[in-house]
Amino acid sequence: METKKLKIFIIGPAYPLRGGPAKFNENLCEELIMAGHDAQIISFSLQYPNFLFPGSSQFETNAQAPKNIKIHSLINTINPFNWLKVAKFIKQQQPHFILFRYWLPFFGPSLGTIAKLVKHKTKVLALTDNIIPHEKRFGDKPFTNYFVKNCHGFIAMSKAVLNDISKFTLNKNKVYSPHPMYETYGEQVSMSVAREKLNLNANDKLILFFGLIRHYKGLDILLEAMANEDIKKQNIKLLIAGEFYEDKKPYLDLIAKHHLQNHIILHDKFIANEDVRYYFCASNLVAQTYRNATNSGVTMIGYYYEKPMLVTNVGGLVEIVPNQKCGYVVEADIKKIAEKILDYFTNNKEKEFTENVKLEKKKYEWQTFIAKLLELYQTS
Repeated sequence: METKKLKIFIIGPAYPLRGGPAKFNENLCEELIMAGHDAQIISFSLQYPNFLFPGSSQFETNAQAPKNIKIHSLINTINPFNWLKVAKFIKQQQPHFILFRYWLPFFGPSLGTIAKLVKHKTKVLALTDNIIPHEKRFGDKPFTNYFVKNCHGFIAMSKAVLNDISKFTLNKNKVYSPHPMYETYGEQVSMSVAREKLNLNANDKLILFFGLIRHYKGLDILLEAMANEDIKKQNIKLLIAGEFYEDKKPYLDLIAKHHLQNHIILHDKFIANEDVRYYFCASNLVAQTYRNATNSGVTMIGYYYEKPMLVTNVGGLVEIVPNQKCGYVVEADIKKIAEKILDYFTNNKEKEFTENVKLEKKKYEWQTFIAKLLELYQTS
């Protein structure tokens, strides 16, 4: 393994931009620095035009900038002249390699052009969250093609994405390494402390659905499962914590249709970084009833806070939650999801699954991911 100090640029969102990818990039940068490397982040001066962004804000509100990390907010995704300027900056800095964070074809033109301009001076690697997007749009394929052809190697956090890369390139420089655990949201607190913080009932049986709400994440499927009469009788509640990135009326209509008002706790807002741990620590079970998925930061937060999980049998989710050990892997079927929820609470599975999660989480430490990344750098 390469032991000398490397200069590395991570290219993707970071503070003051908000969201999981930004926190991941900051976490990765910190870990690389602790491993003895000169790691920095090149982020966006303009990530999305406002009319393309479905949420309330792209920016952190109260959070402080991470300490000991250099963040250069340089890239304007809609200004080609800016891309030339960013490429010039990278060439002047002479990093050993750059790591692009790629998750939407929208970024193909800007990141692909920067990669094209610097790839003869430095190695260009890509951390691919998605190659084929969850929600398809015009231009997806050519934009991704353009980006992919300008990269020397790829690292993916799910085997499904690793396979998808082969649909765009014959490049064999590909490695798989599971999504590491987020370690930036604070230490674990007791369930009682977390529930008091969020003003939740200390005795409720609580399922958490966490994160931005979009159709592919299947919240509607979970709401239909919650309509099961046996679930209602057990007073199992669903805590929905996240901002709607689409019309929330259909979800509210489902709640009303099935008379779930007393079984749903709705915190429909972007969850601030400092509050994330309270939602996980307050919950008995984390549910991800996705229609499709590649990998998920929610799962990794669940592991960090040692929470059993119920996930659907799609994409990378099935790779990282051992069925009947750390939770459940189930088809995206209302009846089957309801059955697993009832099994969990009726048969008191929480203690057993939690102990298994504590053991399983050791697979998802940052050292493993960094070793794979440096191996890719050496072989690409």
